Amino acid sequence: QVHLVESGGGLVQPGGSLRLSCAASKSIFSINAMGWYRQAPGKQREPVAVITGDDTTVYANSVKGRVTISKDNLKDTMYLQMNSLRPEDTAVYFCATARSVLYFIRNEIDNWGQGTQVTVAS
Repeated sequence: QVHLVESGGGLVQPGGSLRLSCAASKSIFSINAMGWYRQAPGKQREPVAVITGDDTTVYANSVKGRVTISKDNLKDTMYLQMNSLRPEDTAVYFCATARSVLYFIRNEIDNWGQGTQVTVAS
């Protein structure tokens, strides 16, 4: 088990940027898949981006080209840089880990963070 704590959410205008962070309670070096889900009001939780142990990245089509996922193994922290934000990006963003990218995308998650709110509005 690993404890995950997200930060960096907030209110931003359309077109703006935010960087989310996810700090892990222990080394993330051996985590096979680590990434972000989001859940908008009244909608199901959906995967946003995932990064593997060898830094392979996968993005949802809805955010491709606008977000970048990365991680710092020395700091045991993962990041999500979000640019060109849109109102439809408004959601609670959750950090999560899984045993593989396939498990991650299928919502077979080993560990969840508590979430951080991102609101895109003028």
